[in-house]
This record gives sequence, C-alpha cells and structure tokens, in this order.
Amino acid sequence: MNLIQRKCVPCEAGVMPFGEAEIKKYISSLKERWEVMDGKKISCDFKFKDFKDAMKFVNAVAALAESERHHPDMHIFYNKVNIELWTHAIGGLSENDFILASKIELI
Repeated sequence: MNLIQRKCVPCEAGVMPFGEAEIKKYISSLKERWEVMDGKKISCDFKFKDFKDAMKFVNAVAALAESERHHPDMHIFYNKVNIELWTHAIGGLSENDFILASKIELI
C-alpha cells in the first residue's frame, strides 16, 4: 500500500471510522512506531537534538498539513514532539490519518 502517493480528501460526518481490521492493515504500512489510542487515534513521538530542530519539524508538519487539508494535534516538549492524528468529523480514524502519517515520516 503506497500511502505517500495519495492525497487526503475531505471527510464528511456520517462516514464510518475505521474498524480494528482496517486500522491494523493501514498501520502496518507505516515505518515509525505509531500507537493506536482507544481505536480512535494514532500517536507518535519524535525526538530531536534541541528545541530549534523540534520547531523546524513542527513547521514542516504544519506546512504539509495545510497542503493536505488534514491537521494533526501536535504537542511540543522542548526537543520532543508528539503527533496525534484522527479525523475529527467522524470521531475516529480514516485513510487520511494514515496518508498524513506516512508523509510526516518523510520529514
């Protein structure tokens, strides 16, 4: 599954979020250690040399998120950045979350 070649698409309320089987299928295509949280979000921690490098990463993720029109929750702790992805409109995971995660891994 080549998620990097795909683009996020707008997701409307009423679409069913991914179930366990779909989550397992999609998460297996990611390279980093993304953790599934309550079957509704994926989360990954990224560690950097210092605050400046962490902020470069955050800014790059923000630019990517804007281009994909799919936005993660980001938490910054000096040289660590935690990213949480989920599709707010459906209250769970969709293909968009895994597309964005795969592209974040390239940064």
